Order: sequence, then structure tokens, then C-alpha cells
Amino acid sequence: MTAPVFVVEHFDAGGGGRYVLDGPEGRHAVSVKRLRAGEDVVLTDGAGRWADCVVLDTEGKDRLILQLDSVSEEPAEEPRVTVVQALPKGDRGELAVETMTEVGVDAIVPWAAARCITQWKGDRGAKALGKWRATAREAGKQSRRVRFPEVAEAATTKQVAALLARADFAAVLHESGDEPLATAELPATGEIVLVVGPEGGVAPEELALFEEAGAQAYRLGRSVLRTSTAGTAAAAVLLARTGRWS
Repeated sequence: MTAPVFVVEHFDAGGGGRYVLDGPEGRHAVSVKRLRAGEDVVLTDGAGRWADCVVLDTEGKDRLILQLDSVSEEPAEEPRVTVVQALPKGDRGELAVETMTEVGVDAIVPWAAARCITQWKGDRGAKALGKWRATAREAGKQSRRVRFPEVAEAATTKQVAALLARADFAAVLHESGDEPLATAELPATGEIVLVVGPEGGVAPEELALFEEAGAQAYRLGRSVLRTSTAGTAAAAVLLARTGRWS
């Protein structure tokens, strides 16, 4: 099994490369993971910087003493995959973020689509966004990533259209698509942006606006997936076909 991942804000080690992991991450490592001397650990800032470490000792219930020798940088992968996710009902948004993080999506954009039952407004919206970001962080750790996906502020339909217009490949999952996503011609570099609509589907006026921005409608498969799982399935297709899973 690969080494557990813990998130840190800095990699400043003391003399001899001695690093102290404390706070919530240290408490999780000592009291939950019960790590002991000689075990391997990975530290990351979640933005690509990471370090392999070895546990030297523990102190109390929340301090893990590590040997940290050097810090590495993982380059961003190409092509970059962004999923625009319409807001699902209940906790299905966190499910979508969790599984998309696990498969390797680079960015997630919450979208307040016309047919979304859930609406992010005021404090409720801020709290929901916080949950999505916390979920991406925890799923990034669980899946042993050192570069976690960015979770953007909720976007309007016009903002999504602007994002699609800048993409090197733009797609909308929709039943009207003539071509399956599995056969689409994909770029080797640049940015892929994929739109996943709400349970009620992408509204005709939204689909028209996205097509004007250069996004084509694609089918995913014969079965109908929930909005909370469609993005993950489609991202897996894209990551496999672009070679990122090779």
C-alpha cells in the first residue's frame, strides 16, 4: 500500500531534516492512523509540491516526528481536465467531487444551471462551497494525490460559456449528441472542459449558448447516469483516451 498523504503549509525542516507534523494532521497521523517509527509518509501542499518522509517518533497524541530530506515538484498533467458540475440535490454534490477527485480531474466548477433544484445563495452557498473544497482535499489525500483539484466559485451560465470558449476541447454531455464521447478527437495538450447538466437536463437555451461558444454535445453511453456520477464516468473516458491513465 502506498504511503499516507498529509497536507502541510510549508516544508521547513530543522537541523538534519527533522520535521514536526502537528495540529489536526499530526493528530490524525498519531491518534487515527497510529503511525510508528520506520513507516513512510508523504507530505504535500496539495499544489504539486511533495516530500517522501520516514517516521522517526511520536510525541503525545498530535505530533509526528519525521525525517524530511528533499522536496519535489509534480508538474501539472496535460491536457488539463475541468468539469463544470451542475449543482445536485443534497449531498450528491460532495459525492461528485469525491469521485472526480479520485479519478484525476484537475478542476471542478459548480454551475447554477436553470433546472437545478439546489441554489447556492448567501451563507448557504458559502457553506456548500466550503464542503465541496473540503471534500476535494480529503479525497485528494485518500487517493494519494499531491496536486488536488481546484474547486472554483459557483459559475453562471454566461461564465460557463466563456470558459468553454477558451477551451481547446469543449463538450456538453447531452442526449442530443450525435457522437459518443469515447470517439471524440481530443487534444494532447491544453484544456478540456466538460459540462455535466442537472437531473432535469441542460435547458435548450443553455445548450444553444454553449454551442455558440464552441462546445459540442456528446453522448456518454446507453444508460442514463445521475448528474453526480456522469462527470466521473466521462472524466474516466477522457483520462484514459488522452493517455493520462497509461
